[in-house]
Amino acid sequence: MSAPTGLKNPEAAVRGVGAAGLAVEGVVLLLALLPLAKLGHGGGGTTAAIWVCAGLAVVCFALCGLLRRSWAWFAGLLVQVVLLGGGFLHWSLLALGIVFGPAWLYALYVRRSVYANRPG
Repeated sequence: MSAPTGLKNPEAAVRGVGAAGLAVEGVVLLLALLPLAKLGHGGGGTTAAIWVCAGLAVVCFALCGLLRRSWAWFAGLLVQVVLLGGGFLHWSLLALGIVFGPAWLYALYVRRSVYANRPG
């Protein structure tokens, strides 16, 4: 067992990190909408990428407040998987998945280590 962190509520700190990551991801997804619309090649793929991007932004913001529930952490992981899969619609979604996926995996790793080392 590792040494205590010194935090009064480490679970809340981890939730804060997860919520901040999801909030930043949601803002980036919203900021990606205009370039997708203006620089996309048109057609159904770009339109679908815009809808996926907007939907994932809404999901990210909703999950920020739900991280007290354990399933919300895995839903955040599902957001990353959908973002990576969105690379078939537009390459920029794949790029965002490559950026935010490892960050979310690290947040899950930190959460697991904090919850494994809590007293009781």
